[in-house]
Amino acid sequence: MTPRAKLILLLLCAAQFIIALDFSILNVALPVLGRDLGMGQADLQWAVTAFALPSGGFLLLSGRIADLFGRRRLFLIGLALFTAASVLAALAWSPAVFLAGRALQGLGAAIIVPTGMSLLTTTFAEGPQRERALGISGTLLSLGFTIGMVLGGVMTDALGWRSTMGLLSVAGVAVLATAPVVLTESRHPERPRLDLPGAVTVTGGLLALIYALSTAAQRGFGRPDVLVTLVVGAVLLAAFVRVESRAEQPLVSLPMLRRRSVAWGNLAGLTTFAMMSTVVFLLTLYLQEVLGLSAFLTGLVFGVQGAVSALAGLVAPKVIGRFGARRTLVTGLLLQAGCTAALLGLGTESGGWLALVAVSCGSLGHLWAIIAYGVTATSGLPDDQQGLATGLVTSSQQMGLTLGIPLLSAVASAHIGALRADGSGFAEATLGGIKLGLGLDAAVVAVVALLVAVGLRTVRATRRG
Repeated sequence: MTPRAKLILLLLCAAQFIIALDFSILNVALPVLGRDLGMGQADLQWAVTAFALPSGGFLLLSGRIADLFGRRRLFLIGLALFTAASVLAALAWSPAVFLAGRALQGLGAAIIVPTGMSLLTTTFAEGPQRERALGISGTLLSLGFTIGMVLGGVMTDALGWRSTMGLLSVAGVAVLATAPVVLTESRHPERPRLDLPGAVTVTGGLLALIYALSTAAQRGFGRPDVLVTLVVGAVLLAAFVRVESRAEQPLVSLPMLRRRSVAWGNLAGLTTFAMMSTVVFLLTLYLQEVLGLSAFLTGLVFGVQGAVSALAGLVAPKVIGRFGARRTLVTGLLLQAGCTAALLGLGTESGGWLALVAVSCGSLGHLWAIIAYGVTATSGLPDDQQGLATGLVTSSQQMGLTLGIPLLSAVASAHIGALRADGSGFAEATLGGIKLGLGLDAAVVAVVALLVAVGLRTVRATRRG
C-alpha cells in the first residue's frame, strides 16, 4: 500500500471503529442512564432500539444513494450528522431528547457504514490488497464492540454515562476534520435514477422487521404491535422483491441477490456477528453476576480477547490467500461454534479460565469468518455495484449486532425466571439461563457453517462446469 492508501484505510477504519463502539458502549451504562433521565426499566430498551431502527433500516438506501451522488460526499454528511447527534445525546435533558439523539446517531451510522465500506472496496483492488484492508477493518469492528463493553463500564463509573456520548463526539470531530483532505470522490459513472418505490418498500420493511424483533425480544411476540409490524414488514419486503423485478433501474439487482456467493456470504456474516456479540454479552453477565468478578477483571478477560482478535485480523488475509475464502469462512464458523459449545462447561464456583480461553479462541474463528465473508460477498462485482454489495455486507453486520443480543438474552432471561420460580438459587438459575443461550448460540453457528459449506461448494462446482 502507498502512504496515501494507508492513510485512507486508517481513516475509514477509525469511522467503522466509532460506530462499533456506539453499539456497545451504552450497554453497561443503561441502569445509571435510566435513573438520571427518569426512564423506567421497561423503557430502557429504546436506548438501543432508537439507534437500531434507522441504522439497520436505511443501510441499503444509503449505499445506493452514495453510488449515485458521491460516496465521499455522503460519508462526510453521515459523519457530521453522527457527531452532532452524539453531542445532543450527551447533553440530553429529557428522555425524548436523548432518544432523538440516539435515532440521529443511528441514521448517521446507516450512512457512514456502507459509504465507508464502498470507499474501501473501490480504493483497494480485488485480491490481496482488498483482503488485507477488509481484514484490518473487520478486526477494528470486532474490537470496537468488545472495547465498548469494557470502556462503557469504566467511563460510567468514573465520569458518568454522558462521558460515553462525549467520547463518540470527540472521535467524530477528529475523523471529520481529516476526511475532506484525505478522501477523493467516487460515484456510479452513469448516475441512473433512484428507484424510489424500491427505496420506500425496503426501508419500511426493514424498519418494521427490526422494530418487531427488538420489541418481541423484550416483551414477547404476543403484543399486537409486534404482530402487526411483523406482518407489515413481511408484506413490504415481498412488495420490494416484486418492485425490483419490474424496475428499469432497480435499487437492488435481483441477479446479484441470486448470486450464491452474495447470499451465503451475507448469511454467514449476519450469523457470526449476531452470535459472537451474544457470547460477549452473556459472558459479561456470567463473570460479574455468577462469579462476582469486578468490572476491572472482566475487562481483562475481554482485553485478552481483543488482543487475539487483533492477531486474527492480521493473519486472516494470509489464511485466505493460502486456503481460499470459502474454507476460511467455514473453518472460522466451526471454530466459533466449537468454542461457544465449550462454554457449556462453566460452573458457579469456577470457570473464569475456561471463559478466557474459549472466548479468545472463538474470537480467532470469528475474525476469520468476518473477513472471509466480506471477501466472499464482494468478489467478482464491478465498482459501480460495490456500494450495493457493501450495503448488503454492512446490513448483515448491523442486523446481527442489533438482533443477536436481545433475542438470545430474552431466551436466557426467561429461563432464569423459570428456574428461580422452581426454587433454584440466584447463581444456579443465572448460570442455567446463560448456558441455554450459549447452547442455542453454538447450534445456530454450527448449522449455518454446514449450510454455507454446501452452498459455496455448489458455487465452485458451477464455475468449474
